[in-house]
Amino acid sequence: MINTLIGDIGHTSVIVAFVAAIVSSYAYFMASRAKVELSGDDSWRKMGRWSFYVHSVAVMMIIFTLFNIIYEHRYEYYYAWSHSSNHLPVHYMISSFWEGQEGSFLLWIFWHVVLGVVLINSSKKNKVWEAPVMGMFSFVQLFLTSMILGIVIGDLKIGSSPFILMRDFMPDTPVFAMDPNFVPADGTGLNPLLQNIWMVIHPPTLFLGFAATLVPFAFAMAGLWKGKFHEWIKPALPWSHFAAVSLGIGTVMGAYWAYVTLNFGGYWNWDPVENAVYIPWLVLVGAIHTMIAYNRGKSGLKASFILIISSFILILYATFLTRSGILGNASVHSFTDLGLSGQLFTYLAAFAVLAIGLLLYRWKSIPTSDKELTTYSGEFWVFIGAIVLCLAAFQVLFTTSIPVYNSFLGFIGIESNAALPADQIEHYTKFQLWGGVAIAVLTGVGQLLWWRKGEKGSFVDAITLPSMLTLLFASLIIVLSKMGMLHETMDNPIFIILLVASLFAVFANMSIILSLLHKKITLSGGAVAHIGVALMLLGILFSSGYDNIISQNNSGLVYSREFPEEINRDNVLLWRNTAVDMDRYSVSYHGQFQEVIGVPGYVNRELLWPTADPYTSIARGQIKVGDKVYFETGDTLAMYSPENTFYEVQYKEREGDRTFTLYPRAQVNPNMGLLASPDIKHFANMDLYTHVSSIPDPNEEKDWGDLQEYELAVGDTIILNDYVAVFNGVEQIAQVPGVALEEGDVAVQADLKIYGERKDYHAHPVLMVKNQLMGRVPEEIADLGLRLTFLNIDTENNKFKIGVNTSQKDYIILKAVEKPFVNILWIGTIVMSVGFVMAIVRRKDGGAKARPAAPKEKRKVQAA
Repeated sequence: MINTLIGDIGHTSVIVAFVAAIVSSYAYFMASRAKVELSGDDSWRKMGRWSFYVHSVAVMMIIFTLFNIIYEHRYEYYYAWSHSSNHLPVHYMISSFWEGQEGSFLLWIFWHVVLGVVLINSSKKNKVWEAPVMGMFSFVQLFLTSMILGIVIGDLKIGSSPFILMRDFMPDTPVFAMDPNFVPADGTGLNPLLQNIWMVIHPPTLFLGFAATLVPFAFAMAGLWKGKFHEWIKPALPWSHFAAVSLGIGTVMGAYWAYVTLNFGGYWNWDPVENAVYIPWLVLVGAIHTMIAYNRGKSGLKASFILIISSFILILYATFLTRSGILGNASVHSFTDLGLSGQLFTYLAAFAVLAIGLLLYRWKSIPTSDKELTTYSGEFWVFIGAIVLCLAAFQVLFTTSIPVYNSFLGFIGIESNAALPADQIEHYTKFQLWGGVAIAVLTGVGQLLWWRKGEKGSFVDAITLPSMLTLLFASLIIVLSKMGMLHETMDNPIFIILLVASLFAVFANMSIILSLLHKKITLSGGAVAHIGVALMLLGILFSSGYDNIISQNNSGLVYSREFPEEINRDNVLLWRNTAVDMDRYSVSYHGQFQEVIGVPGYVNRELLWPTADPYTSIARGQIKVGDKVYFETGDTLAMYSPENTFYEVQYKEREGDRTFTLYPRAQVNPNMGLLASPDIKHFANMDLYTHVSSIPDPNEEKDWGDLQEYELAVGDTIILNDYVAVFNGVEQIAQVPGVALEEGDVAVQADLKIYGERKDYHAHPVLMVKNQLMGRVPEEIADLGLRLTFLNIDTENNKFKIGVNTSQKDYIILKAVEKPFVNILWIGTIVMSVGFVMAIVRRKDGGAKARPAAPKEKRKVQAA
């Protein structure tokens, strides 16, 4: 009998959270009215606060119940069945929690709850912001909670519940017609590409960034609503930094996941889902700069409103893009449509109309400065930088939204077949590269002018040393590349310009840090962040602009006419145990390995006897690493992920002593084809990125040659597929892996020693009599392309008949790419994040004192 109690608790909690969000948003709205504030009545605010607490408790209960359904393998619920399975470790169960749309919405809701509680408690000393800010928070929660409500009223569907039963989700399935209480024995499991540790930490970090963008948006809306047009900047600025660093780190984590998991050979593919996160981050960073400019010079307030509002609306637009199904085949990892596209559009439209309408209504009341920005003022270059960031975001937004244009035109009856660029990487890069150049130059020039007096002479003095160092180091790098001391000659003028601009940004900001050392260290947070950005640009320049495919096919052979040209051209064919020269390496493939629970590293498949349960194997010999024995022959082993195979690839420098081994992973998925993940050898100056492009189909029966029979006596020597083999005899065995021997059953195994090129092999084909029937368990040696079968025993002549089939040896087709100086990209990310954190600490402590406003500005503010 199906137990629906846990699901009922979860669904009830969703309803409670939804109602509590309605009550909280209404109560906070009432508390924000002018007459309530003037009367000193605190009852509405307290109601809003406690309603939000109730909402928070209900959300935690939803999370608990959904994870319980996954953890306890309650496959009567569709969410657990479609995202989890019996053998997932706990950390991947956590990943499966947010693999589906409902779980990802719940993760977003959770972070809003955490941030909301923090805001409520931080507002107790200064209650002026709590009601309007939390009113906006609760209103957003109302919409988000509705996404998991799962209520159908007539033809109207509100949300998709994660607590729906299988029999309700698939009522027409025959098995439920026969047995409504049927529960599957196992789930379909987590997407293999998501079974990576980065998928445990990347989504929560990214969604924290999504959620954190609401905080400055809520302050901006509260400022417009209450007429506090500039007061909102101070409390919103640290939160803006926090949102930017969370969103930035989350995005880079996703890039690193792609780098170590996917096989397109990089960390960024300009996929629409990647773009949908990149766009609001650029706009948010632009907003931070205009807010800082206002803090200092009282200019840029309207721009700050526009950019903060835009960053949040773009987050909602990204949600619509990735979850409505509108991208269709345009993205490799967008969510499918759950029938919520109309609801998502309503969510987006509601806040876009509310925010833009309120901004337009208050536009003339927002104070402006008559101060003229000169070319040598830091604020001027901050605005230029913000404009460049927004232009870069707009270019990506315009192209990414092509499916939206088509859908909209189709909705109004106009047919449109506009397509995304055929080569999206080339399309985006040619624009974004120049944006990177501009940003690098502006981060240097802007910082020098920001911290120096706005005078031409002072600026010339400040820029001289960074410029000289830039020219020196850029020249040195270019000369070294031409001398062959770098991976490739730098002769692309655009890349040279980006190199010079990025180096200038590094040295200019380093000079700022050195000049601020005698002051408060957190003052240099901006300069540190800018150095991080410049290092990221350098890392991208070298790792993407000068990556080097070393696995060129120089054999003159076409591996298969069915393969794309790229595989035939940029990959090497490796026969098992046969070395091939590849660039400066001698490379060889040495077999298939798997992960065994309790054994570090990987175990050779030759030592694993499969059983009917794919997650269980039997040891065919000692399993040991170094001198430590982990399992003895005949022990039962638990497999970690039997669908994954790791291919041992050994690299040896042809003109050196360096040798190392990589284990790229691959599996043949019935629904997704070959899923290959790279293994990466990290060096100080580069990464060697190796992945499998093709393997023999493991589901295809091998094409074995005709059976050759040999009658052997103990000690006989024969030639098998060009290898010498010695027959050492037979012995009786008490157990056969995968076969239960009973009293009266007999099993014997032959022992043949085969001398291979690199090592010797022992083959043990089995002959048994079970239930008075003869059975045979052949031995396959994939390294040598041999299958040996113990056919019979001639007891009178003391002879033993062995059958041998030969086949094509095992092979893989491999791609290897050198990624020079990619570590600079990851280091730059860390440095940028440190700079953002320093800025948060500085703003939290009060930040830099703004210069007092001019009398005319004060009169304008009072008049407004």
